[in-house]
Amino acid sequence: MTPRSGAVRPDPTADIDGYLARLGLERPALPDLAWLFAAHRAHMERIPYENLEIQLERATSVDPAEAIARIARGRGGYCFHMNGALGTLLATLGYDVTRHLGEVRGAERDQASTDLTINHQVLTVLCEGETWFVDCGLGDAPYEPMVLRAGTVATQGAFTYGFEPWAGRPGGWRFVHDPNQESFVSMVFAPEPVGVAAFAAAHHRLSTSPDSNFVRAAVASRRDARGTDIVRGRVLYRVDGDGVTKQTIDTPDSWYELLADVFGLHLSDVDAAERAVLWKRVSAAHEEWLAERAAAR
Repeated sequence: MTPRSGAVRPDPTADIDGYLARLGLERPALPDLAWLFAAHRAHMERIPYENLEIQLERATSVDPAEAIARIARGRGGYCFHMNGALGTLLATLGYDVTRHLGEVRGAERDQASTDLTINHQVLTVLCEGETWFVDCGLGDAPYEPMVLRAGTVATQGAFTYGFEPWAGRPGGWRFVHDPNQESFVSMVFAPEPVGVAAFAAAHHRLSTSPDSNFVRAAVASRRDARGTDIVRGRVLYRVDGDGVTKQTIDTPDSWYELLADVFGLHLSDVDAAERAVLWKRVSAAHEEWLAERAAAR
């Protein structure tokens, strides 16, 4: 198979074996669709979407090999890390992968058309004659790859997602999120292939700006076949077919136990002093959030 122009290149220097061990998978005999689906499900279940490096004020980059090394050590990341790593893993295993510029949108931006405020890295994979949307960096969706075709509707567990052409760019796409998950409305992306350097400025902005949601609040999430577990600040959410349940975490010990038990984040690289500072920051953001909610009533 001849890779598409602009396709992601393999990186034999990356810790692919450590990555596969974290996923609980062996290398595929062939880069087929069955293994792609298995890898996507395992990634969503085993490797949490999380922004704790930002909360710890530790600088990271968009280098996929760096993200792969962090994943192999037991951590996760947000979209530039998760999809950066996954794209390189798949390319190294023989898949035909392309990266695209994307924007996750809330209601206020959902119908904006021509402009693209980059805040997301998108992957497409050409496999068995179809182009697939493969994304482990959206936090709560999707659980499995989706065929990239106008009118595609996929029900995964309790949630339904869709695809339609995006009017903002010829050849662009709009991913339509399930409204019951209440996290974002849509994600649009451009058709052109790009390299990882195209995400560097957006990563710097999202990981350092006081206005960034990633700076304002700690978050971790994990998707399974039925739904999603999300901790945002000091509140744990479970979103599935039964609705939304919430639990406020009151002590640092309980919060760190939650990270380990629910999200697999044991944070062996975070010492006691850093944990104390992180909990103080999380608690301050929680109190600010409560005050904002009270003022809005």
